[in-house]
Amino acid sequence: MEQGAKVLKAAKKPAKPKTRLSSVANAIRIIKVFSDDEYEIGISDLGKRLTLPKSTVHRLASTLVDAGMLEQNAENGKYRLGLTIFELGSLVRRKMDFSNEAKPYLMELREKTGETVLLSVLEHSSMLVINSLESKYSVRMTVDVGVRRHACYTAAGKALLAFQPIEVVDEIIAQGWEAETDNTITDPAAFRQELADIRSSGYALDDEEGEVGLRSIGVPIRDHGGNVVAAVSVVGPSQRLTKRILASYVSDVVSAGEAISLRLGYQPLRNARRRA
Repeated sequence: MEQGAKVLKAAKKPAKPKTRLSSVANAIRIIKVFSDDEYEIGISDLGKRLTLPKSTVHRLASTLVDAGMLEQNAENGKYRLGLTIFELGSLVRRKMDFSNEAKPYLMELREKTGETVLLSVLEHSSMLVINSLESKYSVRMTVDVGVRRHACYTAAGKALLAFQPIEVVDEIIAQGWEAETDNTITDPAAFRQELADIRSSGYALDDEEGEVGLRSIGVPIRDHGGNVVAAVSVVGPSQRLTKRILASYVSDVVSAGEAISLRLGYQPLRNARRRA
């Protein structure tokens, strides 16, 4: 990290006991044994390949079956990959494809603003970063892919929440959140008004609400059905990203969001007719 910059890091989780880590590692090894050439494998073969006792393999396989990650053939007792694995794989592919489609527009936005540009999605009450293009300034914001921040005090998070179903917003507001700075909006009525203003203007601002010294602007991204599925945002240190400068970036950020939405198949006129 460069001098003066701040980093949004995911909090480190406490270390798990070694026995639990070993079980998880072995469960992953079981899943990775399967391939196109070996659709189904029995307990004995799994044990031999992994050099694990049959009892251990059976216990882990049973746990994976309960989780939907493995299925057991009732006729021969052999195991195969379960639907949950394919669902997770499809989810990862969709996010990777989406990120790749958006990247040229993220790069263009970074060139125009000079600041760090993020692509984020909503996961429960958090904004999850799935792509991050770092500013080329010596003093810059560094945000790693995979970082989660509460959606209620980031521009990207608020841009996402503003267009979610009311029950999603109600649930998050009911849970509440802690003030990170003096600017964090925690009052439910004020936050609902903030989301209404975002829907009206088409963009969201973060004026040091989640972190002192950080400002950002974010806009929603829509898919072919008109659903808001992600947000693009520009983040930077407040000493450079002043309120005046932030306002001057509105057009560029909105244009980037619209371009990515069109790339994903969004058709404004068709979706407007559906809402009419």
